[in-house]
Amino acid sequence: MRKKSETWRRFREWMDEHIPVSRLDRYIIGKFLGTYFFSILLIISIAVVFDVNENIDKFLTRNATMKEIIFDYYLNFVPYYSNLFSQLFVFISVIFFTTKLAENSEIIAMMSTGVTFRRLMRPYMISAAILCILTYLLGAYVIPKGNVKRVKFENTYKRKNVPTYTSNVQLEVDTGVIAYIGRYENNVKTGYDFTLDKFENKKIVSHLQALSLQYDSLAEEPYHWILQSYQIRDFQGRREVITSGFRKDTIIKIEPQDFLITRGQQETLTMPELKTYIERQKARGFANIKEFEVEYWKRGASAFATFILTIIGVSISARKRKNGMGIALGIGLALILAYIMFQTVSSTFAINANMHPGLAAWLPNIVFAFIAYYFYRKAPR
Repeated sequence: MRKKSETWRRFREWMDEHIPVSRLDRYIIGKFLGTYFFSILLIISIAVVFDVNENIDKFLTRNATMKEIIFDYYLNFVPYYSNLFSQLFVFISVIFFTTKLAENSEIIAMMSTGVTFRRLMRPYMISAAILCILTYLLGAYVIPKGNVKRVKFENTYKRKNVPTYTSNVQLEVDTGVIAYIGRYENNVKTGYDFTLDKFENKKIVSHLQALSLQYDSLAEEPYHWILQSYQIRDFQGRREVITSGFRKDTIIKIEPQDFLITRGQQETLTMPELKTYIERQKARGFANIKEFEVEYWKRGASAFATFILTIIGVSISARKRKNGMGIALGIGLALILAYIMFQTVSSTFAINANMHPGLAAWLPNIVFAFIAYYFYRKAPR
């Protein structure tokens, strides 16, 4: 216990030395974070009620159990949407409590003691940094693990006509190794009319053909497949060696998700997994990975937007007005809705119009950074 107290004391001393926080800073940080988490609790609670009301019939008619509804869906629904709309909660929180400070003449009192607007922004930026780091870590490493159950639940009980099969898929498994599958059914993890060709110096050296292949989900090692009714033709110069059989256990560097991309799959991958998946699919020649690339870039861009929206929120709500928070809240809501719409449109352009996903993810931040600078210059001094 003494060791823990000593560690905490040293941490506080380090913070006071490198990032000195005054009573004013602690006051604003407490207001900011308290309002932020209260707004999340309030709005997400309302969202859960509306979601239950909208989907209860689907849950009942499709025989979803209470355990699945609560623990697989709503237990992961709350953190996912809280993190997804974190920028909205930040903006609303900043405008709400800063307007109240301005109404009570607290900001005027602060500035009358010599506190500049630039100095006033310091606790806001510290709070924004805390929320930015928290949002990024949750969205990049924690929430995707819970999204696995949420996405599976939505595809099973909420959505209609979720694709469970695909056909005519060709991909590069390894350098010079091309796989083709005539039809793949995800429900049974089985593919039909499978071929695997290996090339060296642009010449085919091996051709494998199987009536079907099934993924062995119980195997300890990944990429384990079971071939049925197979034939292997090895070309050795002018000789041809044919091997055939009824069943063969083999390692082929493909997985079921490589054949069929389900809706929301990019949300179930952590940042390292997402990066690895994108690089692997690019090497295999897959073109349908734009949503994964946009998701990869958007996670960092969305977290960084906390700083930009905080600056805008403080700048438009720090001035004392006769009509209270009406004008500030109206301008703020218009701006945050414009940001969300801009983010959606740019992501759509990246997916459908061949726009670079990194540019699409960061373009709203770049545009709104100029808007933030404009409002910051117009803020009371």
